[in-house]
Amino acid sequence: MATHTGTDGIVKVGSNTVAEVRNFSLDLSADTIEDTAMGDTARTFKAGLTTASASVDCFWDETDSTGQQALDPGSSVTLVLYPEGVVSGDTYFTGTALVTSKTVNTPFDGMVEASFAATYTGVVTETQV
Repeated sequence: MATHTGTDGIVKVGSNTVAEVRNFSLDLSADTIEDTAMGDTARTFKAGLTTASASVDCFWDETDSTGQQALDPGSSVTLVLYPEGVVSGDTYFTGTALVTSKTVNTPFDGMVEASFAATYTGVVTETQV
């Protein structure tokens, strides 16, 4: 089993790399639809609609006009997540996402950070580089 560290992860908006990414997450899920009928001895289910969402945390970079600045709430973007980098054979996830939130945090004794959240609309494709 191959293990990976997050140091090679990359986030892109379209073909543009988002600057100063600290971490990101991807949540893929599917609804379940119960189809148990009278007389069954155990509950049974079918797969329903799928849902995907992502979050990205960065050190704030106001000069990243095609990355961080493209992630404005209400924007529809092609969000591409590379958990292990862009080496041949590495897996990545891509789809159209609606940016749902943007938070800028300015601590007294730390780096200015930005957090973004998005909900994918439609299918998220898992592919290899």
